[in-house]
Amino acid sequence: MLRLALQILWPAFLVAIAAEGCFFSAFDVEDLMQLTGVHTLEPLAGYTLGFFFFWFWITLGASLSFYLRHVPNDGNHRL
Repeated sequence: MLRLALQILWPAFLVAIAAEGCFFSAFDVEDLMQLTGVHTLEPLAGYTLGFFFFWFWITLGASLSFYLRHVPNDGNHRL
């Protein structure tokens, strides 16, 4: 089970790093906080929340892809 989790989490982690880099190179976190009305966070906290946001959604997509790829055709097979 640990191996399965790492097969999903590690690639999702690497893609989240790239996604965060691309997103925050185009958008400034301080401008985004002004648009949303959040003024209590430090910019580093905004980057951190953005990273976990990307990592969560990419992990969810990777998990769904893994499940759909390995779902059995009938009820006799196990993952």
